[in-house]
Amino acid sequence: MNARDPDAAADASASDGQADGKVYLVGSGPGDPDLLTVKARRLLDDADVVLHDKLPGPDIIGLIPEEKREDVGKRAGGERTSQQYTNDRLVELAREGKTVVRLKGGDPFVFGRGGEELVHLAERSVPVEIVPGVTSPIAGAAVAGIPATHRDHASSVTLVTGHEDPTKEESAVDWDALAATGGTLVVLMGVGKLPDYTAALREAGMDADTPVALVERATWPDQRVATGTLDTIVDVRDDAGIEPPAITVIGEVAATRERVLDFLDNEPDADAADRPDRDVFGAGED
Repeated sequence: MNARDPDAAADASASDGQADGKVYLVGSGPGDPDLLTVKARRLLDDADVVLHDKLPGPDIIGLIPEEKREDVGKRAGGERTSQQYTNDRLVELAREGKTVVRLKGGDPFVFGRGGEELVHLAERSVPVEIVPGVTSPIAGAAVAGIPATHRDHASSVTLVTGHEDPTKEESAVDWDALAATGGTLVVLMGVGKLPDYTAALREAGMDADTPVALVERATWPDQRVATGTLDTIVDVRDDAGIEPPAITVIGEVAATRERVLDFLDNEPDADAADRPDRDVFGAGED
């Protein structure tokens, strides 16, 4: 059966039969292979098929034999594999008796559509097991020297998607409420919409001098960090060329990085201390 035939996958989805195989929804963590759980690594070795996109990162994807990989992420020319195709492909493979890993960056249930896939599989009587991963909004901040919570600065942390346009009337993200909540705000998938939600937070009353950090490709060899304030971070992003995947950390905890940077050993390579871009990111005041 053609792995890219959506009609064949849909036919498999429509079947009422019990699957002989099993699907594992696996979180790969932020990208460093050393941060894979022991169980995740074992499943990658044992799986018949691994469905993945690019977010686990090249080092983790490289651990998987090429003949077992199916890329269900972005394709050439900007085309993306639909979520419906991925859902149906998981069912199809399980009904063929395969042990299937659906590999996701971070944790499968934090903006990873793991919940959608779980329900889809359960409704079609496919056995499924969840394997949590180190979640990127917490780990990404941590490796940059930024604690999500701190007794002196933040007693709560809120995770939010940056995909939505905060000016839409139907938006599910209430930026006014988030500005009033206090604590730490971590925005995922928010590089492109950074000007929109930083403006929305300022308009809602958040101090323009609130520290902000952008952490790009956290734990990957080319990890980069840009720091500024709610007022300057868009210019910092543009000057530094920060691109997805990245997280945005907003709150007083983001200033912790500057206090620990000289002693922080989480930089991605031995030459990190000498890189000229290490903190051109600085405070974004140039």
